[in-house]
Amino acid sequence: MTLLARLRFMVLGWGSVGVAYTTGRLITAAPTVLPETALDRLIPFDPAGIWLYLSFFVLVPLAFLTTEGERVRSLARSMQLCALVSAIVFILWPTTLIYPPVPTGAAGASALGGLIASDSAQNCFPSLHGALTLLCVVALCNRRRPVLSVLAVLWGLGIGWAVIETRRHLAIDLGAGVVLGCASGWLVAYVNRRRASSVPAATDAEAAFENTLETKT
Repeated sequence: MTLLARLRFMVLGWGSVGVAYTTGRLITAAPTVLPETALDRLIPFDPAGIWLYLSFFVLVPLAFLTTEGERVRSLARSMQLCALVSAIVFILWPTTLIYPPVPTGAAGASALGGLIASDSAQNCFPSLHGALTLLCVVALCNRRRPVLSVLAVLWGLGIGWAVIETRRHLAIDLGAGVVLGCASGWLVAYVNRRRASSVPAATDAEAAFENTLETKT
């Protein structure tokens, strides 16, 4: 697959997520405040996690530009499905959380503050950060490259940790995002398998029809 084709699929997939997120920001209804759970309290708030959090914006292009060509189209379609479902949830059920104050002078505080200023205070559930991270890690995993696959998994786990550590999402948001990513990826793979299995059947039918015509003539 050419570089231009990969970039086009990245724009179509990742860009649809941006549209969904922007749509959710336009909702003015009072959002539901999601409570912290015991799992969230096990991960203390630390602005220093912002750098690992922001590495997500490297992971996504890396997945589109380096994974096998046949996976790129599925990755884009999975992201589009995540965007559609998330946009519906953002509109029907806007959510937020109680964001802790960022301590002045702490490591990563200025970067986290800049992100907060440009980010939406709602659109928490489901976490698109979690959904897309899962899809990209799966796309990067390859049996022929076990070391790189393990590194991709560890990277994805680190991003998931940082999502909660910086309190951009809670565990329930992240969990919902991971489930959404799994479901979207599975559905796209299922549709691809059905289409692939129908092609030989159609070819066989055409061949049988041609043989019948030849017999009659």
